Amino acid sequence: MAKFPGVAFALPAIMLCACAAQPSRIAPTLALSDSDRDSSSYGLFLAGQSAIHHGDTQTAADLFGGAIKAQDADPDFLTVRAFTAALIAGDVSHAAAIAPRGPEAEGPLRHLGALVRGVDALARGDGKLARSILTGPDADLDHESGTALLAPWAAAAAGKTEASIAHPVLADDNVSQFFANLDQGRLFERARRYEEAETAYRALIGKGDPGSLASLALGEMLERRGRAAEAVAIYQSALGRQPANIAAATAKARAEAKGSPPKALDIREGAAEALIAPATVLVVRKQPELALAYLRLSLRLDPERGEAWLMLGDILHDNGDTDGARAAYGKPRPGTPQFAQARQKLAWLAQGAGDKVDALRIAREAYAAQPADADAAVTLADLLRANEDYAESAKILDGLIAAKGDKADWRLLYMRAIDYQESDRWPEAERDLAAALKLQPNEPELLNFLGFSWIDRGEKLPEALSMVQKAVDLDPRSGAMIDSLGWGYYRLGDFEKAVEKLEAAVELEPADPDVNDHLGDAYWRVGRKTEAQFQWRRVLTLSPSPKIQASVTMKLKEGLAAQPVKVAGR
Repeated sequence: MAKFPGVAFALPAIMLCACAAQPSRIAPTLALSDSDRDSSSYGLFLAGQSAIHHGDTQTAADLFGGAIKAQDADPDFLTVRAFTAALIAGDVSHAAAIAPRGPEAEGPLRHLGALVRGVDALARGDGKLARSILTGPDADLDHESGTALLAPWAAAAAGKTEASIAHPVLADDNVSQFFANLDQGRLFERARRYEEAETAYRALIGKGDPGSLASLALGEMLERRGRAAEAVAIYQSALGRQPANIAAATAKARAEAKGSPPKALDIREGAAEALIAPATVLVVRKQPELALAYLRLSLRLDPERGEAWLMLGDILHDNGDTDGARAAYGKPRPGTPQFAQARQKLAWLAQGAGDKVDALRIAREAYAAQPADADAAVTLADLLRANEDYAESAKILDGLIAAKGDKADWRLLYMRAIDYQESDRWPEAERDLAAALKLQPNEPELLNFLGFSWIDRGEKLPEALSMVQKAVDLDPRSGAMIDSLGWGYYRLGDFEKAVEKLEAAVELEPADPDVNDHLGDAYWRVGRKTEAQFQWRRVLTLSPSPKIQASVTMKLKEGLAAQPVKVAGR
C-alpha cells in the first residue's frame, strides 16, 4: 500500500475526485454559466472541475488538456489536473505522456507518474523501458506497493530472469505481500524452475490461502506438467476449506476429465493481477479515488481482467456514477468467473431504474451461466419476489434449501417463508419460520415475522406478544417491530397500550402506510376519532397497497365496527 501522507496521497482534492461524482448525471456543459465556457485556461479549468464533479472524467481530461494549451495557462498547475483526470478516466496512455516527473515534481505525484509510465511501457511491450522507469529515480520501489509488485514482471519482460524472481518485502501490507509471494511462484514457473514454484505455492497454502488462489495456481501448474491426479487432490483440499468455491470446483472437474488446463499468465496478465492487491487495500482503507487509479492501470495491462471491472463498477456505483458502473459491469465475458456476479449487479441496477423486465432477464442470464452459484440463485429469487412472482421465487429457493439439507442457512428459510406467505401458503411459511428460529433463536427479524403473523391472524396472541417483545428488546429502534408490539396489544384489547406503542412506531416509520393505519385503528378504539381519521387520510398519501387503500377508504366512510376484546390466554 502506498505510504503517501495526507488524503489521497497529499494531492489536492480536485485532482482525484472523479469518484466523488454526484448522483446527478447532468452534462457538464449544461451546468456551466456563460463565463465558465470561455477558452481561457481559467474558463476551461472551471469547466473541467465541473465535469469531474458530475462524474464525467473523460470530458474533464479533455478540458484540462485544452487549458494547458491556452495562452494564459499555468502549465504546471494544469498539467497535474490533466494527468489525474486522464488517469481516473482510463486514458492511461495520455496520463503517461503528461505524467509529472523529475526532481521538481512533488514526491507523491512523481512516484505515481512513474508507476503510470511504467505500466504504459509494459502494456506497449517495452519491458526494458518499463523496468528502467520502475527502478529509476522517479519511482518509489521501497514504499509503493504497486511499483514493488510490478518491478519483477517488468524484469521478466526485459529478459532479466534473476531479477524477476526477487522477492519483494512489503511491510504492513499483508494483502500485497500475499500477491508478491503468489507472483514469485508464477515467475518461478515462467523461469522453468518448477520445484521452486511448487514450494512457493505450497508455502502460501500452508498459511491459509485466502480465496484458494495459491491452490488454483499450483493445481493449474501441475495440470500443465501432466500431473492431473495431484492437481485433483489440491483442488479437493481447497474445496474442503471452501466448499462454495466455484473456481476450485470447476478446476477439479476439468482435471478429473483430463481437459486442457489454462495457460500460464503472460507478463501483462500477471502484472495486471498484481495491481488488484493494492487496489483492494485502498478500498478497505476508504481511499476509492486511488483504488480507481490502480484499477485503471490494471485494465491498461489486461482489458479482460474481470475482477478489476467488478471493483471499478462497485466504486463508481457507490459514488453515484450509475452509467459508469453499468458500463463496467457489462465488461466481464461469458464463461469467466466474474460474468455471473457482474450480471447480478447489472440486474439490480435495472431493477433500481424501474426496468423490471430487464432486471429479471439479466438475473436469469446470471443463474443460467452458473446454476451452482448460490449468489446467482438468491439474486434471481430476490428479484422474482420483488416483482411479486412468489411461486417461482420459492421454487428457486427449494433447490438451494434441498441441497443444503439440515445445514440450510436460516436466511433461505426466511426468504421462502415470505414467498409462501404472499402466496397464501401460511402453514408452509409457519413451518419455515419455526425451522429458521431453531437455527437462529435470537434473530429479531424472525421473531417479529412469526410473532406479527400470529397477531395479524388472531392466533397464539400471548405467545406472539412475548415473541415480538423479545424482538423489540433486541432491536429497540425498529419501527416495524414496535408496530408489531402495538398491534399485539390492540388484538388483545389493550387499546391504550396499543396507542402508546403505535405512536412510538410512527415516529420511527412516519411514511409506512401499515403503521399509520394501525395507529388510526387504535385511536378510533380509544375514542380519538378525529385523530383516527387524520391517520387514515394520511395512509392514502403514502402509496398503500390496493388492499389497504380499499380498507382505509371504507373506514373513512363508516369508521370501525364494534370489536370483541381478546383476553390473554384465550
